[in-house]
Amino acid sequence: MSTVSRRGILSLAGAGGIGAAAGLAAGIIGSDAAADHAEVPPADTVPFYGERQAGITTPAQDRLHMAAFDVLTEDRAELITLLKDWTEAAADLTAGKEAGATGAVNGPYDAPPEDTGEAMGLAAGRLTLTFGFGASLFEKGGSVRFGLEGRRPAALIDLPHFPADQLQEQRTGGDLVVQACSDDPQVAVHAIRNLARIAFGKAQVRWSQLGFGRTASTSRAQQTPRNLFGFKDGTNNVKSEDAGLLNDHVCVPAGARVPEAWMEGGSYLVARRIRMHIEVWDRTSLREQEGLIGRTKSEGAPLSGGTEFTAPDFTAKGRAGEPLIDASSHVRLAHPSHNNGVHMLRRGYNYTDGSDGLGHLDAGLFFIAFVRDPRTHYVPMQLAMARQDTLAVEYLEHTGSGLFAVPPGARPGGFVGERLFAS
Repeated sequence: MSTVSRRGILSLAGAGGIGAAAGLAAGIIGSDAAADHAEVPPADTVPFYGERQAGITTPAQDRLHMAAFDVLTEDRAELITLLKDWTEAAADLTAGKEAGATGAVNGPYDAPPEDTGEAMGLAAGRLTLTFGFGASLFEKGGSVRFGLEGRRPAALIDLPHFPADQLQEQRTGGDLVVQACSDDPQVAVHAIRNLARIAFGKAQVRWSQLGFGRTASTSRAQQTPRNLFGFKDGTNNVKSEDAGLLNDHVCVPAGARVPEAWMEGGSYLVARRIRMHIEVWDRTSLREQEGLIGRTKSEGAPLSGGTEFTAPDFTAKGRAGEPLIDASSHVRLAHPSHNNGVHMLRRGYNYTDGSDGLGHLDAGLFFIAFVRDPRTHYVPMQLAMARQDTLAVEYLEHTGSGLFAVPPGARPGGFVGERLFAS
């Protein structure tokens, strides 16, 4: 793998440009100093290896490129090789390096480069790469795949058909998924493009989605962003500082039955492509918009009063005796107090994919949530919202869907999902 990072090149330029580089070549910077520098990761990189995969509790970056893959091979060894190659490439890419031993320009002149090259000169932008396994990796067409009989976790269900789902096959499912998040869209695209190139002949992209403008905060250091309806989104999201909530609602606990032990410390990723009917929304009064959401548009405060982070009071009533927060409002139906106390960690993104040919924007929210068990932490809430949430019924349309088991992080020298394939 390439040893000179893009970030390193930029750092040299910032420290004195050509002169500093020339000094390094002449040995003016001693080896100890260089070694010390190498041990400190650049500020815009996120370590790939760790107990948990990055890209879950990591402070949400501004851009997304997610891709789901169909595995073409039925050979277990080839699948493991692919995961090893992806792991090695992901460690390099997230460190701001190029993919492959020779990168974009240092290989044989008459052979395709190992890195596609469009990220040369760019910083890593806090790139994270998060990998997951779909149910179809374990079984497809009634046949067990890759010797994984009994290894499919009970929580990795086939999601039910929710009311009003308009799912498109080409936007749904997948054997594998990779979530690339970065503050630079070109870095995220570069990462997925190179992983797809590495997978050639073993796996191919089934669907992919670009996203911008994160629609949730995963750290208290981040402000609450806004979705394409113009409202703050994710005010009550689980944050990385909420250790207790993460353990209780996001991370798979220890103690699972032995065949599922490989998922301990992992999580489950729910992905839903939710198209927003922007043009209809834009003709809706502010009063109705706020009533549907249950919060003010300006500050995001609950209609029962207070500021953004004030707890909603669902019992508060106005002059006519009607609840200030409507029973069918989005905030009420999504609130933990109406969902058996469950929480989820959301890190979705806005998207626009042009227009639909009828003059309507194909735009909306690419919903992503991490939960410890989708059977208890996603399905009941989504069923209730699909049936009762006026916002969902009249203004939203689910067009893509996926559920993936996200194993715990990889260790140096290992690979993503290693425990799944251990005998």
